[in-house]
Amino acid sequence: MNDNTSHHDEWFLASLGNTLIWARLRVRPAGTAEVLDSDGNTLSYDSEDTARSQLFDAEFVAYDGLDEEDALVRGFSLHEVQPPQADSDDALHGRMVQSLGARA
Repeated sequence: MNDNTSHHDEWFLASLGNTLIWARLRVRPAGTAEVLDSDGNTLSYDSEDTARSQLFDAEFVAYDGLDEEDALVRGFSLHEVQPPQADSDDALHGRMVQSLGARA
C-alpha cells in the first residue's frame, strides 16, 4: 500500500559554512503538520503555517523556493544538491546533514 497520497512533503534547508542542514515539512490531510529535523526528531504542529513559521524563525528556507542565485549566495549550486532520500525516516536521519566539502 502506498502512503504517499495521505500527506504532502516539502523540504527546507539551512546552511552553516560548508554544511547543509535539511528539514522535512509534512502536511497531513487534517491540516496538521510535522517537521523531521536533522536530529531525527519529529516535531508536531497544529498547522502548516505554524510549522513554516518555526522553520523560518530557525533560518531555514524552502528548497523549492530557491533559485540558482540564492543558492550561490548560500555557498552551493542547485545542480549540486537535492533533498535527502531514504526508505524510512530512521534511514533518512543520517542524511539530513550534508557537507559540501571544501574546494581547493
